[in-house]
Amino acid sequence: MSTAREQPIFSTRAHVFQIDPATKRNWIPAGKHALTVSYFYDATRNVYRIISLGGAKVLAIINSTVTPNMTFTKTSQKFGQWADSRANTVYGLGFASEQHLTQFAEKFQEVKEAARLAREKSQDGGELTSPALGLTAHQVPPSPLVSANGPGDEKLFRSQSADAPGPAERERLKKMLSEGSVGEVQWEAEFFALQDSNNKLAGALREANAAAAQWRQQLEAQRAEAERLRQRVAELEAQAAAEPPTGSEKEGPGQSLEQLEALVQTKDQEIQTLRSQTSGSREAADTAEREETQQKVQDLETRNAELEHQLRAMERSLEEARVERERARAEVGRAAQLLDVRLFELSELREGLARLAEGAP
Repeated sequence: MSTAREQPIFSTRAHVFQIDPATKRNWIPAGKHALTVSYFYDATRNVYRIISLGGAKVLAIINSTVTPNMTFTKTSQKFGQWADSRANTVYGLGFASEQHLTQFAEKFQEVKEAARLAREKSQDGGELTSPALGLTAHQVPPSPLVSANGPGDEKLFRSQSADAPGPAERERLKKMLSEGSVGEVQWEAEFFALQDSNNKLAGALREANAAAAQWRQQLEAQRAEAERLRQRVAELEAQAAAEPPTGSEKEGPGQSLEQLEALVQTKDQEIQTLRSQTSGSREAADTAEREETQQKVQDLETRNAELEHQLRAMERSLEEARVERERARAEVGRAAQLLDVRLFELSELREGLARLAEGAP
């Protein structure tokens, strides 16, 4: 293949892929590195081609003649594709940035329009001039490919025929293809929305688990405090039940019996008075302290009951969140399966439409 009579009008760098002829779904990479992809204009034949050379023997990875019936489709922010019915394949290009993809797509549209004008002039028998629509040699500086669709990405493609069908048939095919693309985008959007919902539910479940663990720690601390207060109350009750020892007066030597008896009675009265006073004050203090402790115990038991209620509510919430997450996961699985079915149906529909377009007169 020689490009001596052809002039390059645009060049860029991209990873080159071809559709797998067996599955018509998977991409086969042309190499491990980005290659130079160029538009060439043959002034002698008034033909535009997309050419990419690679390999040790400088083989033509891409040799695609641009026709008015071709369509370049952006399948992602950095990946585009077009079908070449003459080569019976679909080419895919992965660019380093969205800007490179946009430049290549715009140039594809300009070259396609120039090819259409060239075909119309050749059919009218007019003078063949360069219908390049102001295309000038434009070299895009090579840039390393940061990210591009690899061979594992399964992309649907549109197959275009070089032989143009009738206007009505062509419009019908375009409408069906556009409706299929819209449906595919809607299914992808729904699938990503379900994934986002699942991630949110997982985050909420993690937060609920952390909150439940914190509540359990607080509950254990409150239970330990309540047990300590119960032991204190039991000690105070045992101390209040014990009677204090009674003192006795020693008889002094040299005192008469009457004096001793009178003194003993006086001391007995004083002892009784002191005992009554001491017993009253002690009982009052013990009673007040016991009532205060019992009130604290009741408050702690009430607080423990509230914490247990909150814990049960949190456990119910966790269970509901887990059930909701399982339901969302099941919905995501069903949506993914349905999306695969829809994608397969769209692929079959497009292949059928491609065959119908190729077989149309």
